Amino acid sequence: MIDFWLAAGLLLLIALSFLLIPVLRGRRAQREEDRTALNVALYQERVAELQVQQEEGVLNPAQLDTGRAEAARELLADTEGVEKPRESRLGKPLPLLAAFLVPVLGVALYLHYGASDKVELTREFSQPPVSMEDMTQRLERAAAAQPDSAEGLYFLGRAYMAQDRSADAAKVFERTVALAGRQPELLGQWAQAQYFADNKQWSPKVQALTDEALKLDPKEVTSLGLLGIAAFEGQRYQEAIDYWNRLLAQLPPQDNSRAALQGGIDRAAEKLKESGGTVAQKAVMKVRVDLSAEAKAKALPTDSVFIFARAVSGPPAPLAAKRVTVAELPITVELGDADAMMPQLKLSNFPEVQLVARISRAGQPTTGEWIGRSQPLASSTTALQQLTIDSPDQ
Repeated sequence: MIDFWLAAGLLLLIALSFLLIPVLRGRRAQREEDRTALNVALYQERVAELQVQQEEGVLNPAQLDTGRAEAARELLADTEGVEKPRESRLGKPLPLLAAFLVPVLGVALYLHYGASDKVELTREFSQPPVSMEDMTQRLERAAAAQPDSAEGLYFLGRAYMAQDRSADAAKVFERTVALAGRQPELLGQWAQAQYFADNKQWSPKVQALTDEALKLDPKEVTSLGLLGIAAFEGQRYQEAIDYWNRLLAQLPPQDNSRAALQGGIDRAAEKLKESGGTVAQKAVMKVRVDLSAEAKAKALPTDSVFIFARAVSGPPAPLAAKRVTVAELPITVELGDADAMMPQLKLSNFPEVQLVARISRAGQPTTGEWIGRSQPLASSTTALQQLTIDSPDQ
């Protein structure tokens, strides 16, 4: 910050020079004008003396003319090289006043409209924080300097959650949603913060937020984890297992949280058995999807491929679904309870299902150009199923 003010001071000095140099030049011109006036007065006095001497008979007319000529030459020599004084309509006080006001007004306008606080924040964030509290304070200052930054508010909310300040986090996430829109991830974060701010009491508000998040994205991880926690706390152990299995399916194999999540699933299963219940068996079906020669010739590598299972007798909505592209075919995928679009619509809840694979250039799962269907299968089938996309989608 010191470098900035030094540079600003140098620029101000340069600006002041344009105002003060004309004033200093004006003073020099005034001194030259005063000297010229004095020389003229001395010339007039010399001519007057010559006239008196001529009247007294000391000088004849020729000597008088010679004396006048000599005095005129001296006056010309004294005034030679003196510039004609330039007239200024501004006067002297105005440039001096401007020279004083320029730096004062410049500093005042910069402090009001400038970005010195943002420059300082940039410098501060370039250094690693010494503690979590230090990072939170920086994020708070950044949010104050840029109140319309949804990204800054989001990270501040995450920092509050890391410090168990869930009430503050809920308020910040609410502001983030207002700025960035009702995105599933933000709704999930807001619901989680609100749940812990309410001392782990499930409320209609939290339910509405998680419902909205999962409606927009059935795989939204924060909402799935939160619903599992709430179900476990409410001793609804099978629901907790179902939600956490869905979450587990979204995590990459190398994710460090998989072990902790699996531990939660195991504890929920133990609690369920202790209460006299039985853990519902998860249905998992493996299917290998490929293209017929005709479909391969007409499909584009970027076309979407929707692979899903639906109940033979039941709602038309998919029970489990995966999305890939034509370029990835042939491919083997698993469809199971963890891929359920809704908790009540799982493979294990329906005895017979049909496997479907559809190519859709528009990216719509309900309509497309090519389709492949299997015969009705038991949802408990474990053998690998072969599915070929070979028919125009009518």
